[in-house]
Amino acid sequence: MEKKIILITGASSGFGRLTAEALARAGHTVYASMRDVAGRNAANAAELRAIVGSDLRPIELDVQSEASADAAVEKIIAEAGRIDVLVHNAGHMMFGPAESFTPDQFAQQYDVNVLGTQRVNRAVLPHMRAAKQGLLLWVSSSSSAGGTPPYLSPYFAAKAAMDALAVQYARELALWGIETSIVVPGAFTKGTNHFAHSGRPADEARAADYEAGPYAGFGDRIQQAFAAIVPDDADPAGVAERIVEVVGMEFGTRPFRFHYDPSEDGANVGFAVLDRVRAEMLHRVGMSELLAPAKLA
Repeated sequence: MEKKIILITGASSGFGRLTAEALARAGHTVYASMRDVAGRNAANAAELRAIVGSDLRPIELDVQSEASADAAVEKIIAEAGRIDVLVHNAGHMMFGPAESFTPDQFAQQYDVNVLGTQRVNRAVLPHMRAAKQGLLLWVSSSSSAGGTPPYLSPYFAAKAAMDALAVQYARELALWGIETSIVVPGAFTKGTNHFAHSGRPADEARAADYEAGPYAGFGDRIQQAFAAIVPDDADPAGVAERIVEVVGMEFGTRPFRFHYDPSEDGANVGFAVLDRVRAEMLHRVGMSELLAPAKLA
């Protein structure tokens, strides 16, 4: 297996932490990025550094700051000389009725989940394009084409936007020899802390209107419904294991999209149709070469 230099965003917990550890165990050099490495994430960084036999390198990177993204990438290039794989994982969830979130809260969701990927791409891609190779691996969500329970609209909307951006980047990077893979995790109620760490509505009065009206108790009902459809043995580590498999594949053999969804909410069907429709359009307009990365390196 060829050793890769990998940058992962949002690696302090959840899918990012699991993926960083799994890729390092597989023999890769992993830059596990997070905010405030010297402060609130100091313990997480120390735990990663302490994993014996793994080349895990915690690094400061705030996806909401262009200067932070640029500085992190410059440091990696100075140390390692290249970045082979970029894993877009950083994200945040908000839970509550859509009306009770302020526009600024929606903007914050987009800033983390969508604009954050743009900041990091602009820092990393010049190096990948110069090398004429690289892999962008995006952590999407089954909500973008599968079942979507209410009260998660800021997160679902941002994830759908990120997925659409990933598809467009795939077409615009194919001729540079840069690959794209999109992993689509399903819902997990254990092992990721998504619900526990989710943001809450800033407009508490609007949220109270829903709780006092026909949607009384709906927040608890939704979380219970999620828990009921997720199998007891559903393990988010499976997402990390699939990412390791894809990273280890040969150029040109990696799947454009792959799923890990123990609850089977139908996203695999939805995306199969959507991706085929998009591909057929490119065939129709004579741009089929954009559907697979060119081998340049």
